[in-house]
Amino acid sequence: MARTAAPGSRERILRAAGELFYRHGVRAVGINQVIDAAGCGKNLLYTHFPSKDDLVAAYLRACRRERERAGLAAAEGMADDPATRLRALVAEIAATATAPAFRGCAFRLYLAEFPGDAGEPARVARDYLRDTRAEIDALVARLDVADPGRLADRIWLIVEGLYGSAGRTDAAAAAETATGLVDDLLAQQVTGIVD
Repeated sequence: MARTAAPGSRERILRAAGELFYRHGVRAVGINQVIDAAGCGKNLLYTHFPSKDDLVAAYLRACRRERERAGLAAAEGMADDPATRLRALVAEIAATATAPAFRGCAFRLYLAEFPGDAGEPARVARDYLRDTRAEIDALVARLDVADPGRLADRIWLIVEGLYGSAGRTDAAAAAETATGLVDDLLAQQVTGIVD
């Protein structure tokens, strides 16, 4: 008779794999490393995650849940004002990008590592990026601006720059500049100054 997996074993494996994937990259981490880090057997790992792709997709879904929690926490208690929410969103990303252990966006890192991938992990990563961009588009659309697409493009480019500054010695300065740029863009749009 097969044994039942201990409660919490899936989460333990996922946490160990996530730490390894984030620190070293998905391609560099083998299943045996995950097994060693999680303190489990191969059978238990494959019971929860039949393939490495399943494990990587689960890791990226967990990253998405964490990013979404952080975004909700940043907007908690705020008025439902789109400009205020855009500022809060960019400020939260800036704070994340300057954290000492931050080495980049897990979704962007995965897609850079596997640019041609069409599997489940890539779908999870692309869906997150698409949905995050759609959130910015929706907030900008609620502003009374002449060219919401252009403003959303600019804010998205600032977000991309924040993630690109991860791990640099001047990341804090880049974060300050990025949040200032968003403030400036929003102030220009609200006052009707468009360049």
